[in-house]
Amino acid sequence: MSVVRILNGSYRNEPVINTEFKLVKGFQSGKKGNYITVRNEGQFPIAIDTIKVKIDSMQDFEFVSGEAPVAQVSAKVEAPVETDEEAIERIRTRFAILDEMSAATTKGGIRAMIVSGPPGVGKSFGVEQQLEKAAMFDRIASKPLKYEIVKGAMTALGLYATLFKHSDKNHVLVFDDCDSVLMDDLALNILKAALDSGKRRRIYWNSDSSMLRREGIPDSFDFNGSCIFITNIKFDHLKSKKLQDHLEALQSRCHFLDLTIDTERDKMLRIKQVHKDTEGGLFRDYYFEGDEGDQVLQFMLDNKAKLRELSMRMALKIADLIKISPTNWKALAENTVMKRA
Repeated sequence: MSVVRILNGSYRNEPVINTEFKLVKGFQSGKKGNYITVRNEGQFPIAIDTIKVKIDSMQDFEFVSGEAPVAQVSAKVEAPVETDEEAIERIRTRFAILDEMSAATTKGGIRAMIVSGPPGVGKSFGVEQQLEKAAMFDRIASKPLKYEIVKGAMTALGLYATLFKHSDKNHVLVFDDCDSVLMDDLALNILKAALDSGKRRRIYWNSDSSMLRREGIPDSFDFNGSCIFITNIKFDHLKSKKLQDHLEALQSRCHFLDLTIDTERDKMLRIKQVHKDTEGGLFRDYYFEGDEGDQVLQFMLDNKAKLRELSMRMALKIADLIKISPTNWKALAENTVMKRA
């Protein structure tokens, strides 16, 4: 049996660094990323003999003894490998599409859009920028804004009232990680009515409500605005068949944009792309005098399997530590933003 050394990987969110295993099955790709299957012989204190260690690419492990399986050797030769530059351009293109689609919602050109991607990669920032541009003249004229960003939990009744508030044409309602409306049957039914593909989108509330009476909200109205859903949910990974059916019905009414940032490598490349494309860089507000920004990115790359998350928020947290202690920031980082060994 071949022996491999995993140079950089993880198992159950625990880092696996420079650790040798007996190989059971070579490099594979699944819905949750890339992995190899190895024999657990005391490396992890669990009663499982065979485990799947998550890795980014075939460069994250090497053979110590034995030979790579024929299929794996063939894959190395034949399978096209996306370069960092190609991956960055793929990610940049997706976010450019997000900007264009968000701008279109403010003009009523797009009725609804779902944006899916991991936390901390700038999903919300791009959407908010486009909404702010569209609202510039309203702000100058001190008019009510035609958009609202909803975060946190929301009931079906609250959803109905908020949709009424922004029911006019060219109004945009953004649900930013407000996943409670996607997990509630009644809320989903309201959204399906609001985003129906017909010319008239009529929404009803057929239960008595003192809140609606107090706010002067009718028990039915036509919704002519647009909605954007920003979520971390991977729709195809949901286990509930009932919820899957509801969300599929919602997806059929929306444009769906997956930002295709599914691996640790993609997340790091997204951070690098933002740092490169932003005037003054990702750390422009820190006014660093040297190469501290590059040090942050290198630290994240070297410790990507140990950090609690890979995101732009994490990059800024580490930058905060440099401002606090320019000489001891790595020790602070090891104790505050990294997983316990």
